[in-house]
Amino acid sequence: MIELDGVPELIDPVMVAAFEGWNDAGDAASAAVAHLHREWKGEVFAALDAEDYYDFQVNRPTVYLEGGQRKITWPTTRLSVVRVGGETPRDLVLVRGIEPSMRWRSFCNELLGFAHELGVEMVVILGALLGDTPHTRPVPVSGVTSDTDLARTMDLEETRYEGPTGIVGILQEACTHAGVPAVSLWAAVPHYVSQPPNPKATLALLNRLEDLIGLRIPLGELAEDARAWQLGVDQLAAEDSEVAEYVQSLEEARDTAELPEATGEAIAREFERYLRRRDGGPGPGQGSGPAPGGHATEGGDGAPYLRDASGGGRTRPPRPPRDSSGPGRAPGSTDGPVDEPGDDEDDSSDD
Repeated sequence: MIELDGVPELIDPVMVAAFEGWNDAGDAASAAVAHLHREWKGEVFAALDAEDYYDFQVNRPTVYLEGGQRKITWPTTRLSVVRVGGETPRDLVLVRGIEPSMRWRSFCNELLGFAHELGVEMVVILGALLGDTPHTRPVPVSGVTSDTDLARTMDLEETRYEGPTGIVGILQEACTHAGVPAVSLWAAVPHYVSQPPNPKATLALLNRLEDLIGLRIPLGELAEDARAWQLGVDQLAAEDSEVAEYVQSLEEARDTAELPEATGEAIAREFERYLRRRDGGPGPGQGSGPAPGGHATEGGDGAPYLRDASGGGRTRPPRPPRDSSGPGRAPGSTDGPVDEPGDDEDDSSDD
């Protein structure tokens, strides 16, 4: 039974969810929800029972000391609420957790139960996938939905993805069947620099979320982190001629594929974001969406960014020709994004 004692009545609430794991390349999506919770001082009001959904041999609990006493943190999914004031107040219900190991249908039904009790009007699920995209260009973020009307009214892609899926796709379909409007936003993370964190991708997701729900999102130091991240990757790539050549080939492919994107509609969207930020709109961040970014020093061994996603520790990217039928390849993608075992591919109308 869902109990919501102490949760205030919410104003036009939107549920924003992200899950660590298969759908979260570079931790970009979970970091975006964590940023919202931190900047708006979210208050956790519920946590799902860990034993119902997690295999503790896959996602192990952690032990820590507090006041000399040993305590345990169990892997779970937590819900928090943030109250956003301003001229057009709108509250958010934040869902942040780990992709569950089991009982996905029950998991989604429990989240939808909270959404119903709180009067949630729309669910936005954030994800990040690995793609053949250069780190020097704006992060591609695509919005997909299973709702034909929502796709038309909110300028989204109607998903046509077929193949393996993650909890993002399952939750979106559960929302659709329950009659709850749902959108998935996907950021493409360069596969040759997949090591988290990736603040540039996180910033891009937040910018797109801001456009979608019409709220000013304070960015704090995220834009500066994004610039630092890109400078760090630039420096590491410049030290290896093969990597630099590969990045250049990705840039040329991306620029050629996205030439039609320089349309009046795209320019108008960026200009509207700029005006919102200038006039007290979305905070002190960049007005043009995905700014460069991140902590170039985090990661441990001094060269964390150019690692092979397979975990072999190699500092060179895979060769450019990659089998389009292999696992993770997004069907029909134009510049080769790889579906981070999530389901909703963006540019290729994945789910």
